[in-house]
Formats: sequence, structure tokens, C-alpha cells
Amino acid sequence: MIQKWDLPWVGGVNNLVLRCGLAILACLLPLGCGYHINQATSATQQQQPAPAQPPQTASQSGTVTISPQYVALAPGGTEHFQATAQGGGSLTWLVNGVRGGSASAGTVDSKGNYTAPAHLQLSTNVAVTAILTSAPQANYATAIASVINPGVVTSTANPQVAIYSIYLPAPGKASVAFGANTQYGLNTWEQPTPSPNGGQISIFVAGMLAESFYHMHAQVTLNDGATFSDTDQVFATGVAPVTAPITATTTSGQVPQSGIELFDTAIPREPGPAFATDLQGNVIWTYSYSDGSKADIVQPIKLLPNGHFLVQIAYGSSIAVKSTTIPPGSIDLVREVDLAGNTIRELTQSQLASALTARGYNLQLGSFHHDVLALPNGHWVILATVIKAFNNLPGYPGTTNVLGDILIDVDQNNQPDWVWNGFDHLDVNRHPYLFPDWTHSNSMLYSRDDHDIILSMRHQNWILKIDFADGQGSGRILWRLGEGGDFKLVGGTDPTDWFYAQHGLAFFSPNTSGVFRLGAMDNGDDRVFPNGMLCGTTGAPACYSAAPVLQLDETAMTATLISDYKAPATAYSFFGGDVQLLDNGDLGADFCAAGGGSLIEELNMSTSSPQVVWQARSWGTAQYRAERLSSLYPGVQW
Repeated sequence: MIQKWDLPWVGGVNNLVLRCGLAILACLLPLGCGYHINQATSATQQQQPAPAQPPQTASQSGTVTISPQYVALAPGGTEHFQATAQGGGSLTWLVNGVRGGSASAGTVDSKGNYTAPAHLQLSTNVAVTAILTSAPQANYATAIASVINPGVVTSTANPQVAIYSIYLPAPGKASVAFGANTQYGLNTWEQPTPSPNGGQISIFVAGMLAESFYHMHAQVTLNDGATFSDTDQVFATGVAPVTAPITATTTSGQVPQSGIELFDTAIPREPGPAFATDLQGNVIWTYSYSDGSKADIVQPIKLLPNGHFLVQIAYGSSIAVKSTTIPPGSIDLVREVDLAGNTIRELTQSQLASALTARGYNLQLGSFHHDVLALPNGHWVILATVIKAFNNLPGYPGTTNVLGDILIDVDQNNQPDWVWNGFDHLDVNRHPYLFPDWTHSNSMLYSRDDHDIILSMRHQNWILKIDFADGQGSGRILWRLGEGGDFKLVGGTDPTDWFYAQHGLAFFSPNTSGVFRLGAMDNGDDRVFPNGMLCGTTGAPACYSAAPVLQLDETAMTATLISDYKAPATAYSFFGGDVQLLDNGDLGADFCAAGGGSLIEELNMSTSSPQVVWQARSWGTAQYRAERLSSLYPGVQW
């Protein structure tokens, strides 16, 4: 007969600890005794429900100690437990209260060598206990062995993304190491178990070349300190959608900031319009969608802190004032998608228009365009067009439909709770570029210091700061940065060294208000020279693009030009692009429409003349934005 010993965890209450010594001793002596020790407990104690599985916490009482206290191992795995009793004495070993164990829970010999069960329906915890044979009532020590079944790897709708699932019987976290061989080399981020008792962790494994074999295994760390490496698994990636061609090179003797590059193709519409490459230009991830028309473009795609991507997809915003028919089947929306491309959350233009009407707004809401801002509280700030008709504007007789911009803050349920309309705050008669496409905003930043919004207005040649205050602000324009704005330019020539028809913005300092640094992609389309001439006109210098970084002082109202990288003449980019401060201090710049394609550069700005560290060319395409990421996983550096 199997001999079973009731321990502190049997019955589910820790103070029900083998209180009936006579019953224990009686059961110790005859080897055939198999009755439960808690049969001698009170009726109240007997009513306590037994736990679904042994406890997750090791325990010790009296003179017996055990080591290690926590282990994790695979089915069929072995572990040697060392137990001693102060003052000596023989020990009896049990697994889940059964002397010597069982096939279902694993076995242990008289020397503490534990062998996990070879097969499990579900990963489980096992209690391995050593008791002092001569005085077991208060002399025992229990270790916890977490027996973890191998993970399962399956494919997803994305041919370059797998999903790795592993069940943990105790709270902890897991990541996946993967690579072309068993040296692996890359890691996902760590994900926790879904409950205090453990549970299944499922991790997207992304960052793999198409049509290739990859090795991968989970790396587990339980909260109790036990670690576990799963068995090696092999996954075959599929055929990826076509993306824009990328040629990447590193300058000899230079070391670029490590990571990956995220691209966003505006022209032409590729099957894989958003994609990531390694620094050698190999495509390791794509996002594609089946709906929409050839006029729809991703503008932009952003990695979120939760590991998802925020994508805005729509047709060109200027269609509304160009009398161009919107192609049938076009979409106009913002999506949050996971690494496999599954839609997690979505808001369409028509849904937002209806929600605004329900809230009492009388707006001719146009398309979403150019940018979307994810806030720390889970809200999205949507940038959309709005049309307003004007009669007999100076130089524009009759009725003119003017295209402006509107910002809408929507909550996690996609309901609008703050609206800013450019027509309420700016003079419609100031239109330096491409009127009646009046403002043509294209980039937003959230200032974490003061919770306001910084907005790039391309056709005003201005960057604005708006009183947002997390949806509680007045919407008042706090300042206008640029030619004819509120700041004095220091260290540069006014008006030439301001930015013109600018695109993507970025903070270049940890702080975002007071005295801080701001960078922009200065496309330079309507650059003004000191004699009042516009670039590219007869007798004027040619237009050029630049990547200025300005130090703003919001008290002194000065804008000091810290650096101003001017791209080669062949890299003049009349639209698109962005800038970025890389972790190593280098400047990242995307000249979107530069000489027959896109030029993306990493520049060392610390030398007397900027040094090109790394660059990517994409001929025949326009990469609306390009961004260096540490990896496809927030907080993980590749």
C-alpha cells in the first residue's frame, strides 16, 4: 500500500499541521499504514477544502532543512535535494504526501533524488518533503518543484511571426531566445503570467527573415527564483509580402547605434507598406492589410509601450481641395495592431464623425492624416482635416473652401472628449504656402513635462504649442515657432535658417518644456532668403533640406540653433521625413523624397563636420518616416 503523509499544505490551511502525534507515530511504525493523518483533526479542520495542487511556497519546521527550496524542470527531469536534521536522524522522503512518490507526481529515493513524471497533462507544482522519521510531527522541510511542459510554437497570419505558448504552474515570467541556430542571439521581451497562481504565457516571436528556419526556446524565471530553459524548437517562416527595396551600408570605421530600422512607405503602395529591417537592410518584419485602395497609405506607424503598433491609414488629405475623387474602397482609420497584424482597436473616420455629431459638434470632418498621437493614459489624439467656406478672401474672390486641421482627443472607448479647431485660433489670411490647403499639419508631440501638445503646421512654416493639459486645456496657442513667430532665432540667419514646409518632429532633450531641445525635418520648399526671395525662383539659391536642432527657452523666447545639418543638393526632399535623437547621441534623419528615392542617415554630429555613420537608400520610393528602434520589443536592445 502506498503510504501517504499529511503535511501542512494538505487541507489548505497552514495551521493544520499534523497535530495528532499519536496518529503520526502509529502510522510511522507499520509500513502498511495508509490512512490520512488529518482524520484525527477536528470536524472544523476536516471541512477545509483541499487545494487544487500543492502549495507554491516552500516550508520548514523544527530541525529539518532542505536545499534547494525551489526548482523548475521538464517532465522526466531530475533534481537532487539535500536535506539534513540538526542532531542527526534518518529522513523519510515524500512527494505530494506519498512516501517515495508516485507515477503521476514523480518519485524520490531515500537520498533525495527526485525524478519528475515523464508525462503531464498540464504543468504542475510538486511538493518534495523530507521528514524526521523519529519525530515527524514538527520536523520536516518541503521544497517545491515546478514541472513545466514544453512550450508550443505555432504560426500566425504574419509569415515572419510565430507565437510561443508555455504554461507555468507558478507566478513568473518568460521570454523567448531565437536565432538561425542554437546560439540564438536574439530575445523577445519578458511577459508575466496572467494570474498570481501562474498560467499560460503567449509571446509573439518576431524579427525573423522570411523563408528561413529558426531555433527558439523559452527562458523562464519564476517569482520564487527557480529558472528553466525549455527544449529547442524549430520554426519555418513563410513568404513575406513585397516591400520597398532597401540598401543599407555602414561607413568604414564607424559603429552605428544598434537596433533595427522601421520604415513607412508612402510611394508607391507596396503589399508590405510598413516594415522593419536589420541594419544590413534585411527585412525582418512587415505589416500589411487587405482592405483599402491603392490611394491609401500608412502615415505613420509607431511602436507602442505595450508592444503593439499604432497605424494610421488613409488617402492623401489634400484630395479634398484638389477636386480629386476619392478612389472606391479607400479606408480612413487608426488601428492598434499586434506583431502578427491582428487588429486590437480601431477607429474609423465615419465612427468619429458620428461620435462628434452626437456630442453636439457641427463640423465637416475630413480625413485622418499624417499622424496620430498615443498618450500615456491610453487616449489617442487624432489629426484630421476640416473644411470651412469663406467668401471674398483677399486675393480669392467668390467662395473658397479652405482646408484646415482639427485635433480630437478620444478616450479608450473611442469617444471624443477634447476638440481643437485651427480655424478658432489662427488667421485664415496668413497662408505662406499652397493655400487653400491652409495648414497641412503633419506631426504631433506630447510634452510629458506640462501635458501640452506640440504641432507641426507644414503650410504655415510654424510649430505650435497648444494648451492641452491632458484634455482639460483651453486650446490656446501658447507660442508659434518659426519665421514670423514668437521666438528670436539665435545662432542662425533669420529668415533663412528657420524651417520651411517641415515634417516629423522629435525631442532632443530629456525634458520637454522650459529650456529644451527640439528637432525637425526641414524640407525647405518655400525657404526665404534675407533679400525676400524664395528658394528655387529666378535668381535665388536652390532649395535644400536640413535637419535643424533648436534649443528653446520658453521664458526668454529664444530659439538657439544647436546644429543644422544641411543635406547634399541631391538629397533635397520636398516632402515627408523625420528626425530622431539616437541613444548614442547621433542624429537620425529621413530625407523622404531625395533624388529619386529616400535617403536615411545616421550622423555623428559631435565632430567639426557631420560624419555619416550609416545610411539606407530606397530608390524609386518615398519613406514617409524612418525610425531606429532598439528592437521590435519595448525595452529590449538588439
